[in-house]
Amino acid sequence: MLKKKISAADWFLNDENDIRSSYYLEDVATEFDIQGLEIDYTCLAWDINMYYDNEWKFKHFIGSKWTEMNESRQNYLLNSYRVLLTRARQGMVIFIPEVDNSDWTRPKDLYDSTFEYFKSCGFDILQ
Repeated sequence: MLKKKISAADWFLNDENDIRSSYYLEDVATEFDIQGLEIDYTCLAWDINMYYDNEWKFKHFIGSKWTEMNESRQNYLLNSYRVLLTRARQGMVIFIPEVDNSDWTRPKDLYDSTFEYFKSCGFDILQ
């Protein structure tokens, strides 16, 4: 969950000389910040709150563990990803972290299964 809200004017309008602008990727825009807008290029960080394992599954991290999500929250999360996936006009990168199971809160198999799903859909893999 993001704690800091972007300054929309700085993020969208300022140029490469301002670290608050989108050029630097220092500040992250949420689905609420970009809803209804089109952006030339986007980078979407995908986490395991929505992961693919023969079907889309949903979890949220509460306290010290991943837990099941109720249907209402699943629909909300699904809509959040939908908004984020439909903002780019010219191109998009979906970033799925490469993990190694050294952090038990980041199970490798869930990230890998989502990555493999996108790969099977024909996504180009950037090295």
